[in-house]
Amino acid sequence: MTQYNELKDKVPPHNLEAEQAVLGALLLDWDALSNVVSMLDSEKFYSYQNKLIYDAMINLFRQNIHGDTLALINELTKSGKLEEAGGTAYIASLTDLVPTAANVEFYAKIVLDQAVRRELIRISQELKACSYDETKESRGIIEEAEKLIFTLSDKNQTTKVYDMQNIVNKTISTVNDHYKNKTSFTGIPSGFAELDSMTSGFQNSELIILGARPSIGKTAMALSMMEHIAIEQKIPCGFFSLEMSYEMIGQRLLSQVARVPGGKLKSGMLRLEDFHKLQDAAGRCYYAPLYVVDVPNMPLLDLKAMARRLVVNQGVKIIFVDYIGLISTDMPTSQVWEQVSEISKSLKALARELNIPIVALSQVARDAEGNEPNLAQLRGSGSIEQDADVVMFLHRERVKTVERDAVQDAKLIVAKQRNGPTGDVDILFLSSYTKFENKAKESST
Repeated sequence: MTQYNELKDKVPPHNLEAEQAVLGALLLDWDALSNVVSMLDSEKFYSYQNKLIYDAMINLFRQNIHGDTLALINELTKSGKLEEAGGTAYIASLTDLVPTAANVEFYAKIVLDQAVRRELIRISQELKACSYDETKESRGIIEEAEKLIFTLSDKNQTTKVYDMQNIVNKTISTVNDHYKNKTSFTGIPSGFAELDSMTSGFQNSELIILGARPSIGKTAMALSMMEHIAIEQKIPCGFFSLEMSYEMIGQRLLSQVARVPGGKLKSGMLRLEDFHKLQDAAGRCYYAPLYVVDVPNMPLLDLKAMARRLVVNQGVKIIFVDYIGLISTDMPTSQVWEQVSEISKSLKALARELNIPIVALSQVARDAEGNEPNLAQLRGSGSIEQDADVVMFLHRERVKTVERDAVQDAKLIVAKQRNGPTGDVDILFLSSYTKFENKAKESST
């Protein structure tokens, strides 16, 4: 109890000398503000006087006015905050505190570190209050804690100010890079040429829904995309497998990469050349940055927490979820549509929070059997259609057992794309390997 009282009475972490050094260094070298502004906003300053001074500096920066002591005093005078900021004498004294502006970023990092410590204290106090609240579930508190800490870590508590010069320069640079690379992709390519041409790849912050009837190949399509993303392109990828075990996922991947029929892997009826193919495929898969989370009926809170860890710890750039209908919520007595709506909204919010694409698989209603699915047939809730940025449906005819070794025509129906065109993409289904491929690629071999 004594230790708690001591902590309670402590002054929040801060370093006034570092704050003054930042301000003084900026007055000596105004051009350094362009670097510091990406690290600090005024809320990172503990001293109210220093906050006001830094705010005035940012205002000058936004107006493209080269700041010095007189310009700063004038800006504070116009806003009526000169006396609150310490007056003319305090501002004039700032340049006396630092001999040079060379270490301004070092001083800024000290200020940032102290601000992060204050924010951590605030978060811990908030979580402590929640922990005493018996109306809140402990798992919900844990999820909120991880979200707060992730946000603090991911944003690094910085604010960036962009003017049109920066925006135009960045845009022209991006266009030039695309021209040099001869690619129209601005997101993560799926490996399906027509689809990527239509979407420019899966974009950050987007929720992409892949719907189909059972056994049409939703998981096979996701694995086909992940083969291209993680194994061929080496882009870190997360896969939440709520239906299949990780062993089955590994077996399916080896089958499609090695082009050894899955039936042979199950029966063990392999030839020597099959073993060679599997060894080569295993070598390609071994170092692939693909991370499989194998939890049946995974709670939504756990999925969100694990997704954050994958992004922070493994650098994951895209996440697949197989599938929405197997995610459980903390409101089991609610109507199905309410639960699906909560899951859909949470996945969209998670995609924005993590700034990565999330591809979620979903079943469609039974009346789509034998027909091309449409948006009205997404199972569970109309919220999926509303929340998703892209909705794709996988369609192919069911085949008889005797025809299972044949290469079959299939299509991806892009039924919704918030920022692009819709339409059909013709692809091929290789049933022996449970794999989808570009139609043009297969027909040319």
